[in-house]
Amino acid sequence: MSLVATRFAPSPTGPLHVGGVRTALFNWLFSKNNKGKFYLRIEDTDKERSKDEYKNQIIQSLKWIGIEHDDKEYIQSKNINKHIEVANELLKKGFAYKCYCSEDEIKEQKDKAKKKGMPFVYNRKWRDPKNLEIPKNVNPVIRFKSKISGNNLIKDLVQGDVNISNSIIEDFVILRNNGSPTYQLSAVVDDHLMNITHVIRGDDHKINSFKQKQIYEAMNWKIPEFAHIPLIHSESGSKLSKRDNASTIDDYIKLGVISDALRNYLLRLGWSHQDKEIFSLEESIKLFSLKGVGKSPSKLDMTRVLSLNEHYIKHIDEKKLFKLLKVYCKDFKKSIDDTKDDILIKSMKFLKNKAKTLNDIYKNAQYILNDNINISSEDLKLLDNSSKKILTDFSNEYEKTSKINKENLEKMINQLIDKHKTNFKGVGQPLRIALTGSRFGPGIYDIILSLDKNETIKRLKMIK
Repeated sequence: MSLVATRFAPSPTGPLHVGGVRTALFNWLFSKNNKGKFYLRIEDTDKERSKDEYKNQIIQSLKWIGIEHDDKEYIQSKNINKHIEVANELLKKGFAYKCYCSEDEIKEQKDKAKKKGMPFVYNRKWRDPKNLEIPKNVNPVIRFKSKISGNNLIKDLVQGDVNISNSIIEDFVILRNNGSPTYQLSAVVDDHLMNITHVIRGDDHKINSFKQKQIYEAMNWKIPEFAHIPLIHSESGSKLSKRDNASTIDDYIKLGVISDALRNYLLRLGWSHQDKEIFSLEESIKLFSLKGVGKSPSKLDMTRVLSLNEHYIKHIDEKKLFKLLKVYCKDFKKSIDDTKDDILIKSMKFLKNKAKTLNDIYKNAQYILNDNINISSEDLKLLDNSSKKILTDFSNEYEKTSKINKENLEKMINQLIDKHKTNFKGVGQPLRIALTGSRFGPGIYDIILSLDKNETIKRLKMIK
């Protein structure tokens, strides 16, 4: 049996789509599970729209989520001469023909099909051109001579047996009139040269697989196995597009989603293993199989993404979490003074409490990061005269206390509750506002213990 080889073949015409990431993930996991190879092929033959910035973004996005391809990335445009050579060989063997139809003729055929409510299938005018005169000064396209009768079967590793009538497959173009190869041809030639054994991609490619299978047969090449994964739909139920929020990897990185959490989410989006929900990278590789992939589309659920992210934030080592926070802040120009590192690492245990994203942790840490506290007018209204007396009494007692720990803080706060005939919120809320600038945030004991004693006194005395 030949070594399993899969590939992910994006076009560098825009940022990497989350559906593409899941396709790459399934290919990568399948290869790793079978101790095979996973390749990245950049399909950059659309020279007008292809950009290096998108190629780099694709590579970095895959690396960020934990997918590293084998060998150097394969650049499709470097192989165009080989694609053209195969097109000419198909022409020579009688599996393809030159088509001299003008753009107007093709448009007319498409319009007629549209009026009848039928899919466009080229009328094969030049397939047998015995009585046709070849027009002068016209560059023909080269079309593949598709089978007209009978059926074609693909034993799909996800969808099962898929059988279609050959009559619905048109004589598709393999070489444009400017001499450039089309996707159908280039993909087959590259997959053959790369010894790809399994083509795993979205089920919107199903008809392409039937077209491409015929090229393999005509060239007498070994046909890879096909697996078509159902697409990801948006929360509204429509096909996910780049216009949707959180449709690209960059959208999730900006939100402050951790790569392990997103990878786990995408793994479970259309794939399952018993009732297991959380998978480490090692477990993902060990347990992944195409048998676990469902046949129905999956719906993107941001609530679930954030819930999983919260789980990972809660269970991650605090030092590792701090490193992720630093990288996140650096990437999005959110300043963290290096002198605050120690206090942040020490405080990470409670700063991450109830945080769904790295940005939530950053927001929770604002009172540590900023020495100057700005209190909103809404919160300032809550600091009435009785609240200010509580703050003064607490400050006086706190200043006299030599050993600051939770036990002593609890005593102080309980005494203030009794003295001012209030409750825990009545003391805790004004303290939180004075020390952090907001009535929302970490627990009051965590806040006080995380701040330097002089800093705490300074902030309390700012409230007049």
